[in-house]
Amino acid sequence: MSHHSIADIRKEYSQQTLDEANVAAHPIRQFDLWWNECINSKIEEVNAMTLATASSDGLPAARIVLLKGYDDNGFVFFTNYNSFKGQQLEENPRACLVFFWKELERQVRITGLIEKVSAEESDSYFHSRPVTSRIGAWASPQSQVIESRSILKDKETELAESFDGKEIPRPLHWGGYRVKPVSVEFWQGRASRLHDRIQYTLEENGKWKIERLAP
Repeated sequence: MSHHSIADIRKEYSQQTLDEANVAAHPIRQFDLWWNECINSKIEEVNAMTLATASSDGLPAARIVLLKGYDDNGFVFFTNYNSFKGQQLEENPRACLVFFWKELERQVRITGLIEKVSAEESDSYFHSRPVTSRIGAWASPQSQVIESRSILKDKETELAESFDGKEIPRPLHWGGYRVKPVSVEFWQGRASRLHDRIQYTLEENGKWKIERLAP
């Protein structure tokens, strides 16, 4: 996509507004609207999102991961359960996701509770991955200190030989997490820094409260 067409997209969406009277009643429906507009705009890495976690003692950490699916139950990503983020999510099963689609001047912030997806769901996604990615899940002790890259390459070669011609099983230390939202904020860039911010908050009765926040 040329710079000119991206500029046109941004101009088109920066003229849009976000009004509490017009947004969807459920945040997943509103996310779905924006997600499809992003897909149709052919923005690169639409599914890239910041995942923020914290240890039980409050130590924060954040990194970019890829969204692999979403539905009314929440937002799913996959990783090594023994990684640093996996350790933090074990200690403190809460997280925040942030999508930033700069071309459309839009941001979505999702705060929620963490749960592991089912083994069946993790198996299904794992077996859909390229062979090299499946071997990589076995080869890398994610987040651990290693002496050199050659250790990874040697392990990868060794595993490729041992799995040659065989089905590669999913490592039990690798799988999916689901972020079940309790708060979702949609941010639409506007002129003069008077941006639109609409927040959905899950109430005890299971309904979503919709409020406008000051920019």
